[in-house]
Amino acid sequence: MKFSFPSVAGFSLVEMLIVLAVVGILATVALPSFKSLTQSQQVKNAGFSLYASLNQARSEAIKRNSSVTVSPVSAGNWQSGWNISASGVPSLESQGVIGGVIISGAPASVTYTGSGRITATSPVFQIDISSTPSTHVRCIKIELNGMPRALKGVCP
Repeated sequence: MKFSFPSVAGFSLVEMLIVLAVVGILATVALPSFKSLTQSQQVKNAGFSLYASLNQARSEAIKRNSSVTVSPVSAGNWQSGWNISASGVPSLESQGVIGGVIISGAPASVTYTGSGRITATSPVFQIDISSTPSTHVRCIKIELNGMPRALKGVCP
């Protein structure tokens, strides 16, 4: 009489350890790229939020034919968020805290007139992950006609 044992499918301990070692090496190599990607997305998202708010403020000013102001929640600190307000309306819209970025070179506030133009001369907002320019830096510049413009790189 001959006995046979059923064959067992699966991984051996050695195979499992080799796979874990390869995954660990790949993760170590890929981690800096993910950090860079995350920082780049934070800067892009902050730039888009500010751009959209400036566009909305300009549209509201034209629609209402009166002044509309975009100003930081905390004086001089645009990272803490901003409000869009019009004459007689305390807040049309608010933007919450923007984490992980620094917004520098920004004016105290931006006021659009009923014609859609701004009262100041071409303000700029430089958005980056640190106070010294990195490869992720973005610039939001408001043109003389009041339209915001997003640029990649340091503000001119």
